[in-house]
Amino acid sequence: MEFFEKLASLAAKVRLQSAAIQTEEATKNAFVMPFISTVLGYDVFDPTEVTPEFVCDIGTKKGEKIDYAIMKAGEVQILIECKKIGEPLHINHASQLFRYFHVTSARISILTNGQVYKFFTDLDAPNKMDEKPFLELDLLDIDEYSVPELIKLTKSAFDVDSIISAAGELKYVSQIKKVIASQVSKPDDDFVKVFASRVYDGLITQKVREQFHELTRKAVVQFLNDQINDRLKSAMSGAIQPTLASLPVTSGDAEQPDLRDESEDKVLTTLEELEGYHIVRAVVRSVVDAKRIVQRDTQSYFGILLDDNNRKPICRLHFNRSQKYIGIFDEEKNETRHAINSVDDIYEYSDHLKKTVGYYD
Repeated sequence: MEFFEKLASLAAKVRLQSAAIQTEEATKNAFVMPFISTVLGYDVFDPTEVTPEFVCDIGTKKGEKIDYAIMKAGEVQILIECKKIGEPLHINHASQLFRYFHVTSARISILTNGQVYKFFTDLDAPNKMDEKPFLELDLLDIDEYSVPELIKLTKSAFDVDSIISAAGELKYVSQIKKVIASQVSKPDDDFVKVFASRVYDGLITQKVREQFHELTRKAVVQFLNDQINDRLKSAMSGAIQPTLASLPVTSGDAEQPDLRDESEDKVLTTLEELEGYHIVRAVVRSVVDAKRIVQRDTQSYFGILLDDNNRKPICRLHFNRSQKYIGIFDEEKNETRHAINSVDDIYEYSDHLKKTVGYYD
């Protein structure tokens, strides 16, 4: 959970500050160094652990530098090349990584723009960096399945053999997911033919093929939605008693005793909730000490409080449903829920959140 919070905190920082970043150097200072130190746990101020502007002359290439080299016992473990926030990360941006990877002891290299991190190794040929990453991390769209593998890269858990052994599966699973995503949005002829040939008895003409393109797309989308709905129904199936969140919100609701079963094994805190918490924290820290802003998760909502006090609710995040809501409180502690599409929409309520904190100070 602590690792999730570190990722979510950095993600909130990227959302809040990326528009103000204009250079590669600023990107490194604002986002990449905190990723190396806070998320991965390496000391960026210890040159025996993290070497900035790492130099390794190669043939006629003299004086070229890689942005960071993460060291262990004097050996290079990870190479990191940085680009400015917002720049696309194409493989042709990684020419120095390719050269350095070949002549150092590194088995892992990272290409990043501070928001997106692409992780490479040498699965295709020994000591030659692959052209395709085995793992990708987008701080603004964190794939929860990548987090356990990311933890293996941290200083306290670094295990290069475990990373490499899992890299092959990660690489191909990631690529297959991208293929599936592209087929969901725009299925190609071969994909459509697989389904059309199994459900249509007639001759598959061009007209039939065009018809099945749209039918296949709709069927895949509906199938995925059904899977999501089934998971939501399973999660909610044990809730027999009505919860406070399902009842009308009345004056003083925030102060009423919580009647729900809140045993810890039934409360699941998601990365999205943590990201929302850090956005709220970043917004209201301009009017109150950030240490006073506390999160408290429940089965029905994710609460954000001042001074860890139920009588001082800042807001509630209702993310455990298909439509997300943020619950905003007035001076009488009445909650009003506003529909939002993503955690980014929380920023639209910045003024109200600051005003709510002002009610308690």
